Amino acid sequence: MSPNARIAFTPGEPAGIGPDLCLSLLEHPLRERIVVVANSQLLVDRALQSGRSLTPVIPNQAESTLPPDGLWVYDIPLAEPVQTGRLDASNSRYVLNTLVHAVEGCLSKRYASLVTGPVHKGIINDAGIAFSGHTEFLAQHTGGYPVMMLVCPGLRVALATTHLPLSEVPRALTPKRIERVIRILDNDLIERFGIPRPKILVCGINPHAGEGGHLGREEIDVLDPCLNLLRAEGLQLEGPLPADSLFTPGKLDQADAVLAMYHDQGLPVLKHMGFGRSVNITLGLPIVRTSVDHGTALELAGTGQADPGSLHAALETAVILVGANSA
Repeated sequence: MSPNARIAFTPGEPAGIGPDLCLSLLEHPLRERIVVVANSQLLVDRALQSGRSLTPVIPNQAESTLPPDGLWVYDIPLAEPVQTGRLDASNSRYVLNTLVHAVEGCLSKRYASLVTGPVHKGIINDAGIAFSGHTEFLAQHTGGYPVMMLVCPGLRVALATTHLPLSEVPRALTPKRIERVIRILDNDLIERFGIPRPKILVCGINPHAGEGGHLGREEIDVLDPCLNLLRAEGLQLEGPLPADSLFTPGKLDQADAVLAMYHDQGLPVLKHMGFGRSVNITLGLPIVRTSVDHGTALELAGTGQADPGSLHAALETAVILVGANSA
């Protein structure tokens, strides 16, 4: 990443631990390259709440002027003052405004990448704004086709579907969707992660991968034809495999990534392995975006107990991916 490249960080829900995570950037070695897109007074107030000082600095100033307690902050106004730990639907539009600025900045090359903090989807929807998650929002604003992948030491898990009720998953898993997701996953493992010929393990949809059709025919009618088509083109795919035995050392040691069919099929395993150290990466977009692996943790906001490990991992991953894209 060039010395002048900047990472935009959106802390997310203002009543949660996102503003607390910003304070950890004061000690982070990459802080000169991070622009926090948030309300500056919110950050100052949260710092005071934890007995610290913070000086917001306008991003276009020379980097040499950043004081020891300073953060680059692009100020976004709040609708209402924030009460730590208490959600307020009035500030939902503020959360989306931070994202819009950061995405537009990435598309215009003002920022090299975007790292996102945790949002509260429920309160945004309570404000009358349809919002199913960062992944879908970013796709809408960038024109990309998003594929969610979480990574932790020793495991990468991508998702064929993301934030859907379980009852809607079978209808969403069309051959067209599965083929597109696998192509994006394979391409980004090559282009962004430098893996020449990725090997991908593909989960079945049903228990025991359908048990030869006795526990569902989706593996036979949907997955098998799609996987065979892509194998004929040279993609290294194994599956469909029973998800209950796929996440074992013998299988994972031979693979570069796992494709799970739905959110809670693969992510519980990954978060068990690496919670607090894992990173959410959105593939298939024209921008680099990473994110923390946890939620808003309202009960921890302002207590000084928020663990910044996932944020720092997300920042480090963003730097690596930007470097790979510019190589």
